[in-house]
Amino acid sequence: MSDFASRRMTMVDTQVRPSDVTKFPIIEAMLHIPRETYVPAALRDAAYAGAHVPLAPGRVLLEARTMAKMLDALDIRPDELVLDLGAGLGYSTALLARLAETVVGVEEDEALAAEAARILGQEGVDNAIIHQAPLVAGAAKHGPYDVIVIEGGIEELPDAIADQLKEGGRIAAVEMNGALGTVKHGLKRDGRIDWRFAFNAAAPVLPGFGRAAAFSL
Repeated sequence: MSDFASRRMTMVDTQVRPSDVTKFPIIEAMLHIPRETYVPAALRDAAYAGAHVPLAPGRVLLEARTMAKMLDALDIRPDELVLDLGAGLGYSTALLARLAETVVGVEEDEALAAEAARILGQEGVDNAIIHQAPLVAGAAKHGPYDVIVIEGGIEELPDAIADQLKEGGRIAAVEMNGALGTVKHGLKRDGRIDWRFAFNAAAPVLPGFGRAAAFSL
C-alpha cells in the first residue's frame, strides 16, 4: 500500500467514520479518490490533514469531515445530476462523480478550472465536466439539477443558483455568520428552499456569495 493510500485510510478512519458518516458509497469514494492529486503540488503532504487545504487566495479544498458530512446529508443517488459549485482542482467533482450519474463542476478561477479539467481527464473521471464561469452564475445550460453542492462559505444564496435546483432537489452549503458557520441542507418545495441545520463548520466565503453591504449615510 502506498503512503498516500495509507493516509487515505487513516483520514477515513479518524476524520470521516467518527463523524457518523457510514454510507458505503461515500466511504468507498473517499478511500478511492487520491486527494493528494487534487491539491497544489507543494501541499500534497497536507492533503490528508484534518483541515482545509489552500487552493488560491480565499479558496480552499474543504476538510474531509465537512465534505463527507455534507455528502451524507444530501444522500446522492446514482441516477442524479449534480452541480458542484467551487470545484477548485476537482476533488469534490471526482467524489461526486462516484456517487451521481453526471456532475457539472463550476470554477471561476481560470487556472484552477484548466488544471481541474486536466486532472479529471488524467484520472479517468468521464462522467463530469468542468465549466468555467462565475460561481454565482452556476451552469444553467446543463441544469436544472437534482443536487447542488456549494464548496465554500456563503452569506446569501443568489437567486440564479436557487433557480437551477429542480423542484424536489436538494442543496447544501456552509452558511457563514462572521467567523462562525453552520452547514445547512435545503429541499426545494413549491419554488422555494426549505433550509435545515446539519452541523457546525466554517469555510471562507466564496466570491459573490457575501451579503450585500447595507447602505448607510
